Amino acid sequence: MSETIDYVTDPFGRYKPGGFRLISLAFIALTLCVLPLLRFFPAEWRVGVGVVGASLLVTLALVLIANRVAEYAARDVGAVLKRLVQVEMAPSVVTDATGAVLFANEGAVRQYRAIAGARLDDCLRSVFANPSAVLFRLQSRAARQGHAQEGVATKGRTVPVTVTDLGGGRMLWRIADEDQSPWSDAPFPVVTLGRDDSVLTMNAAASAALDLDTGALEVIANACRGCVGQMLYLPTAKGFAPVALSEIQRVGTVRDILILPLQDRPRDPEGPQIGDLPVPVIRLSPTGEIRETNRLAARLIGEVGKGATYIDQILQGLGGSVQDWLAQTAERDSAPRSEFLRLARKDKEVFVQVTLSRTMYDGQVSLIAVLNDATELKTLEAQFVQGQKMQAVGQLAGGVAHDFNNLLTAISGHCDLLLLRHEESDPDFGDLVQINQNANRAAALVSQLLAFSRKQTLRPEVLDLRDTISDLIHLLNRLVGEKVRLTLSHDPVLKPVQADKRQLEQVLMNLVVNARDAMPDGGEIRIETEVVMLARPLLRDRATVLPGEYVTVKVIDSGVGIPADKLQKVFEPFFTTKRTGEGTGLGLSTAYGIVKQTGGFIFVDSVEGTGTEFSVYLPVCPVVDAPEPAKVNLPSAQSAHQGEGVVLLVEDEAPVRAFATRALRLKGYTVLEADSAETALRLLEDGDLNVDVFVTDVVMPGMDGPTWVREAKNTRPDVRVIFMSGYTEGAFGTSGPDIPNSTFLPKPFSLNQLTEAVFQQMN
Repeated sequence: MSETIDYVTDPFGRYKPGGFRLISLAFIALTLCVLPLLRFFPAEWRVGVGVVGASLLVTLALVLIANRVAEYAARDVGAVLKRLVQVEMAPSVVTDATGAVLFANEGAVRQYRAIAGARLDDCLRSVFANPSAVLFRLQSRAARQGHAQEGVATKGRTVPVTVTDLGGGRMLWRIADEDQSPWSDAPFPVVTLGRDDSVLTMNAAASAALDLDTGALEVIANACRGCVGQMLYLPTAKGFAPVALSEIQRVGTVRDILILPLQDRPRDPEGPQIGDLPVPVIRLSPTGEIRETNRLAARLIGEVGKGATYIDQILQGLGGSVQDWLAQTAERDSAPRSEFLRLARKDKEVFVQVTLSRTMYDGQVSLIAVLNDATELKTLEAQFVQGQKMQAVGQLAGGVAHDFNNLLTAISGHCDLLLLRHEESDPDFGDLVQINQNANRAAALVSQLLAFSRKQTLRPEVLDLRDTISDLIHLLNRLVGEKVRLTLSHDPVLKPVQADKRQLEQVLMNLVVNARDAMPDGGEIRIETEVVMLARPLLRDRATVLPGEYVTVKVIDSGVGIPADKLQKVFEPFFTTKRTGEGTGLGLSTAYGIVKQTGGFIFVDSVEGTGTEFSVYLPVCPVVDAPEPAKVNLPSAQSAHQGEGVVLLVEDEAPVRAFATRALRLKGYTVLEADSAETALRLLEDGDLNVDVFVTDVVMPGMDGPTWVREAKNTRPDVRVIFMSGYTEGAFGTSGPDIPNSTFLPKPFSLNQLTEAVFQQMN
């Protein structure tokens, strides 16, 4: 009986009995036997039965022909694939979707007993500790990407495994030989490290150059641990040998480490040359003249290396004389060391770690510089330092704000009291006004620090940026002057955002003023608004903008631009490119703090000599139909400058307490003073004492303001409360004071602001 291939289930050579063909032949024979019996049928039936029979015969014949063609095609495909797999040098296996072996080459059968019908994970149990997980992981990746590769560390070595999706659920696997390694025949020493920097294997060049056998691999592991990218003396059987270490490949936890011997020796014309090394290497003369540069070093250095003849034309930032460094290294007994230097590039900062060592080349002293790209490392270091600096400034701002605002409150408050007793014609009136104005400037400076540290009190509301910018445009036009043209471009379907209008105006003013200062000869400033929908996270400038809908505000100028090396520092507090006296360096840091506290992001792009673009991302606020506010019967038009009632003033700072007491008494209020929360509670123990309003500081020694007010509210629930402080974040958290009938008065405040707040609470 002949055999055929079921093309649907097995195109690779597994044969099954041709049941379909036997049934088809039997049906044809039966039809041929029935045809002579047609003469016994009625005449009107003969034609119909004959046509049906002939049609069935033709259909079956065509099906048989197609089946035969498919059999030959499948047999040819399977044969071709078999031949391709057989010529593979590495053990190769073809499996179905379940992992069953369809066929394998001789290497796979010999090493892993991968015979047809066996499961591949069972065949690899002697190689991997958990082959099912490894194969499932790779097969899943191959199903998505078409191909997957992984170096699997196991039993003191790493085994490269690759898989290719052939379609129809069939997978082609290649498993490297036990003795195979990508660096086996490399002319330079390579050691492969696994998890915890344990040595998995080393190639022949490493064994010969370092004179170590497999029993001494742990010595290399201890020497290599944590030293990649540096130079050190490696213990060998013949003593200590100077080597440079560099990572040339990483797959998961498996790392391939190049060990470059640096001992004095003549050049071997037939040995590995600098150009063969898989790390950036430069050969120098003792005076720093560049004698030879390999391909990887030229790629790392880039444009700055073209035309350079000495190493100090390429590298900067040593902190000392490059010639002294070269001379010290050229001495035989000098200890090798690594330096972090910066490439002399103007477009961006690129740092390299340079390991300089002495060697002999054609009988002459030469210097070998091994380079490693350290830009990412230095970037992380700069981010850490910047984070510490910003945290320190934020803590400083928050720590001094309360005390500093107390001083400003006392200064401006007593100044207000003096102004009440002096007419404009008084000779001292102008001096008092100057004191008041400078106190207000100092308060604005503290407000900027608090904005940077994100500890200011915001009053967010739903805003349409078109209206906000329109209200501000007249002031902005006056700020930019006559030589600068200010233009607006709004998205026609701009959506609302939630922000503090006053603070957002401050951001726009700061950005426009900086744009104006960047164009001393005049130019154009464009303010553009647009709705942006982010379908995926936006990653830039160490920030991640989550997917969603944002309103962007861009302030674009055509000024001098910002140098690339200063672009990352523009949001730092007190950093400015202006001359002394022209700026405090707090404008952009204030804008940064306000935007971040609002829940947005701010980015900067600049090309020196072309212009700068600041982009602010603010999340879109969903519009909620708020009920119409109920009409409230407003109090009579009594002036806030006069009132009546009893006020309990609790303030630990004596100057602030003295000013507030005099101010309230001048306006007709009865004031009870307390220098602490404990004193206030003792006063309230008198049940006959009637108090209308508590005016209390938030942060005080001992019991703070919200705590004593809650305790007092147990017996006096109807008393109104005014909290006053430099900032509220430390006392109230993120939700504000959870005390009914309370309001907040930020320090520093003026005489009128204090009396108006008390009047509003009274009425």
